[in-house]
Amino acid sequence: MGKRERRSFTDQFKQQMIQLYENGKPRADILREYDLSASAFDRWVKQSRTTGCFKEKDNRTEEQNELMALRKENQRLKMENDILKQAALIFGRK
Repeated sequence: MGKRERRSFTDQFKQQMIQLYENGKPRADILREYDLSASAFDRWVKQSRTTGCFKEKDNRTEEQNELMALRKENQRLKMENDILKQAALIFGRK
């Protein structure tokens, strides 16, 4: 079985799928009829219920946001440290 090409869906489409589900259409019927993966559909439902938005950045927890910020800062500090090491080597030779 070959790999399936990645598809993208508009927020409007996602909202329509959620409406069908909330109006009583069985989940299995929606997945089969629209050829959706269960994981994607379940994520849409969760996002719709928590924030009403389908953008990943709007659905992150405070801990996830903090972790991303700390990783970014750590990367920046490593880069600065590398630059300072190189400068020290260059000035040490003179």
